Amino acid sequence: MRGLLGKKVGMTRIFDHDGNAVPVTVLQAGPCTVTQLKTMNNDGYEAVQVGYGERKEKHLKKPLKGHFDASGVVPKRVLAEFDIVPGFDYKVGQSFHVGLFKEGEYVSVSGFSKGKGFTGVIKRHNFSRQKKTHGTGHTERAPGSIGQASDPSRVFPGMRMAGRHGNLKVTVENLKVMKVDKNNNQLLVRGSVPGAKNGALIIRK
Repeated sequence: MRGLLGKKVGMTRIFDHDGNAVPVTVLQAGPCTVTQLKTMNNDGYEAVQVGYGERKEKHLKKPLKGHFDASGVVPKRVLAEFDIVPGFDYKVGQSFHVGLFKEGEYVSVSGFSKGKGFTGVIKRHNFSRQKKTHGTGHTERAPGSIGQASDPSRVFPGMRMAGRHGNLKVTVENLKVMKVDKNNNQLLVRGSVPGAKNGALIIRK
């Protein structure tokens, strides 16, 4: 497998061999069950689909219920696809756990960042405040000018303005695996990962 699905448990710290405090994020990685095998003949590409977390059958829509019934797998909360490893014999119902990873290697973690709602340009784009004096008025946190006047008589696309902030897919690359806990299916990686606690994550080697 090229990676696993999991969730964010939280952050803590550990100490390395030199006694330095290392900030780490605890990830619940797996177990993940193979739910479908994508083949070149049927789908036009090769991949392996895995599921993570259990889900009640009454919460499934009929197409998804039929998908799990066809594979004979207990309904899963999250599904994702990974590239296949050439030569490995994948089977539907096969399970993978955190033993895929080793201490010292590097992984990439993808997830949805925390949603901040509708925010202004200072919080969203790191703008600076305006002056508080010399006739500025009460516009310290206002964005300021957004374009020209009669020429071109429009606002250019991509202008940084206030709007929805966060709740986007973010990938953090090259996180070092500090510890692998096979008993609890947990992975400790150095640094932070996107999303809130219990948020679904994709962990790639």
